[in-house]
Amino acid sequence: MTITPLMPVYPRCGVRPVRGEGCYLIGERGERYLDFAAGIAVNALGHGHPHLVKAIADQAATLMHVSNLYGSPQGEALAERLLKHSFADTVFFTNSGVEAIECAIKTARRYHYANGNPQRHKLITFKNAFHGRSLGAISATDQGKMRDGFEPLLPGFDYVPFNDLEGALAKIDGETAGFLVETIQGEGGMTAGSVEFIQGLRKAADEHGLLLILDEIQCGYGRTGKMWAYEHYGITPDIMTSAKGIGAGFPLGACLATEEAAKGMVAGTHGSTYGGNPLAMAAGMAVLDVMEEPGFLEHVTRMGERLRQAFEQLIPNHDHLFEEIRGKGLMLGIKMKDSVVSRDFVAHLRDHHGLLTVAAGENVFRVLPPLVIDESHIAEAIDKLSAGARSFAPAN
Repeated sequence: MTITPLMPVYPRCGVRPVRGEGCYLIGERGERYLDFAAGIAVNALGHGHPHLVKAIADQAATLMHVSNLYGSPQGEALAERLLKHSFADTVFFTNSGVEAIECAIKTARRYHYANGNPQRHKLITFKNAFHGRSLGAISATDQGKMRDGFEPLLPGFDYVPFNDLEGALAKIDGETAGFLVETIQGEGGMTAGSVEFIQGLRKAADEHGLLLILDEIQCGYGRTGKMWAYEHYGITPDIMTSAKGIGAGFPLGACLATEEAAKGMVAGTHGSTYGGNPLAMAAGMAVLDVMEEPGFLEHVTRMGERLRQAFEQLIPNHDHLFEEIRGKGLMLGIKMKDSVVSRDFVAHLRDHHGLLTVAAGENVFRVLPPLVIDESHIAEAIDKLSAGARSFAPAN
């Protein structure tokens, strides 16, 4: 047998974590890494946060799973708290972001079906998007690296360049159900939607009776300094997906919707065996406890501004490597020069300087630290990044 015990779909690096402490990961040989990847924007509270750990342990000893055949006092409690922090009237809990995307797509199609317009099934989506790895999610993107070898994909998606409002408007026809868009593209290159673009999609949805679905799996839940990235734009969506930070490391996702948008989602139209289990709900409640503490989001904003300022000071010193800064809050990216491969630089920082970051599209590397970082972590990260830039030798 030559195949590995773990299906070899990831090109795994040499870092093999066995323990986490706050903003650090510790490998199996005791090596320490400053974790500015945070499980790809998941570990919002860092590693081993005592309140989250206790909540999970206490709930595990009480009740972990019962299925959705029964009432869910735990799910109802988290849903009520979550809805108070959003535009939405109702929520479906999932185990992952891609499951939230699937729920969102189904909710949009079912809305038009309930209105007597089943032909309105197509979603306008955007190039370089990343919505997950299910067949539905890869059908919603134009990225060949995720689609190749999985055809035929699902019909019902039209693709337009991100931030191209005119292109999106031109795609609207009698079969259009709505727009599916990341408020800030993460994997695609850390590109924020322009105000004109996001507001324009909202206006077009209102004028044409369409639904605006925002994918905030990476950019939501405090990551940009506001609870949701859409708050930067002065609009609200009809449907929104959340995951990653919502469980801060425990598998949890959510599809949120207005009452109107969810009108077709009646008994029997959707489900999940594990979704909304008591253990996940306890984790979600604990994360929200921390994020509701006075000053939490303001802290994220301050740390994001401090980190961006440090990057702005750093870039001119290494302008043969770095081109520009992207993103908002603690969802930042640095685009590298065409002569440099961002994945190579990410590997160099990791292997030689103990700093964990994440590669993204458009030759960008992502900086996604836990939301609980302080000035000392930023100073350490900049020291490591500076040293890495000095010692990095681009491949010819």
